[in-house]
Amino acid sequence: MIAARQKARVATVQFEARTVASFADFAARVEYFTKLASEYEADFVVFPEFFTLALLSCQPPSLDVEVDIDRLTKLTPDLAALFRRLASDQNINIIAGTHISRDGNGIPRNICHIALRDGSLHIRQKVHATPNEAAFWGIEGGGSADAIETDCGAVGVLICYDSEFPELSRHLVDQGAKLLFVPFCTDSQPGYLRVRYCSQARAIENQCHVVLSGNCGNLQGVANMDLQYGVSAIFTPCDFPFPRDGIAGEATPNVEGMTIADLSLSDLDWAREKGSVRNLADRRPDLYASWR
Repeated sequence: MIAARQKARVATVQFEARTVASFADFAARVEYFTKLASEYEADFVVFPEFFTLALLSCQPPSLDVEVDIDRLTKLTPDLAALFRRLASDQNINIIAGTHISRDGNGIPRNICHIALRDGSLHIRQKVHATPNEAAFWGIEGGGSADAIETDCGAVGVLICYDSEFPELSRHLVDQGAKLLFVPFCTDSQPGYLRVRYCSQARAIENQCHVVLSGNCGNLQGVANMDLQYGVSAIFTPCDFPFPRDGIAGEATPNVEGMTIADLSLSDLDWAREKGSVRNLADRRPDLYASWR
């Protein structure tokens, strides 16, 4: 039997949205950060939502969003192969931001590739599409949300807006997730703060760690990626074993870089059993299960 992991080192990338010359150019940037995280012996590296939209910048300009979605969909196998190769080569688990791709029925989805260092590849769809995603891209929300077993235990993925729905994170934590990853893409400070404040609330109410990864800068020539505001961060519960403010790490606002932190998984167990507050143990589902 494999002993339970006591900690996990996470690296979250604040990725600058900028034009690329080719798929190889984009892949080189992803490989740079993945290799850097691996050199720091991170267990996970996290990239932002929509970071693959940079791949549209090296294609002829299009005024048709359907053409852009088709272009992105054609790149999906190449991206999956890239993430899978890097996870294996660099011995790291990759939460590969998100990518727009049509599903088997031709419906645009906002998907996250999760490439584990054991060679497996998982895909999770954004459950809650924002009004802008639905109106501009025609994206529809996914129909399931399951935790993923890794060598650091179960983890969950909440894509940006998903972090603003408490029931989704609780669903993942109930499946054993102690780490929740939030790739996000926000163009304004109010939008970012919604994701940040809700993610901090998710860490407290679920007594888990929550890791944010966002874009910065702007992406000229690619529709709907004109401006980015982001501060990637790593959140913990607020109790004695953790940082006083519940922040294990935080990037400089709107500057490309990587933030790394060691997160204790055993301290989460302590907090859930003996903490100052015990949110998971003190729930009253006998009351609010009937409030739906």
